[in-house]
Amino acid sequence: MTVPAAGSAGPTADPVADTAALRESTDRLLTALRKLDDAALAAPSKLPGWTRGHVLAHLARNADALVNVLAGRPMYLSAEAREADIERDAPRPLAAQLEDLRTSAARLDEAMARLTGEQWGATVELRNGVTDLASSLPFRRRIEVELHHVDLGIGYGLEDMPASFTDRELENMARRFAGHPEVEPVEMRVEDGRVLRTGREAGQGEKAVTVAGSPTALVGWLTGRTDGTGLTASGAVLPALPPL
Repeated sequence: MTVPAAGSAGPTADPVADTAALRESTDRLLTALRKLDDAALAAPSKLPGWTRGHVLAHLARNADALVNVLAGRPMYLSAEAREADIERDAPRPLAAQLEDLRTSAARLDEAMARLTGEQWGATVELRNGVTDLASSLPFRRRIEVELHHVDLGIGYGLEDMPASFTDRELENMARRFAGHPEVEPVEMRVEDGRVLRTGREAGQGEKAVTVAGSPTALVGWLTGRTDGTGLTASGAVLPALPPL
């Protein structure tokens, strides 16, 4: 029920531009949510075991967790506390969910706006011992917002995500699984001509599995949002990916 936690936003992260793009993604989500009602939030999301209310509660608490990270505090008090907060907040009515999502996003935006150039270059600690540069956080948060907008199942699909975001998330996910011992060697051929490699290193005499398709189809598969619909593979089946 998560989006990728490992990997980084990449060496080309521009935190100022990424923060502006994050605001756009957040505003788009809030606008879509205002068309719903309380009953819609109680309905199942596309994430097993979670209602739409669970998804929104997670997004709000994730924003506050990233504020903690920027302040040098633990991202969450514990895994149990994280889950308990989501369960506590999931049943709330739409008005409460909207206000929480809006204000928590504003707190994170304010915390990021206070960072100087030097502070953006600092190393921060996320969950489970994962570390990254502070400059990665705006894009990490945008991944949360964009993919969970899709997970809500309210008419926003993978194909609706901005192309610039999808392209970058594809590269992010390639890094996420690069060298992973449980992922066989994969060569991804993107329909725009790019070739990305991921998975473990090929052994002697071993060939990488070629997976081809659009950036959207590849991101859907890599993030566990699809079963690989729209992709072709040189093997009999697509390589298995571990849960995120």
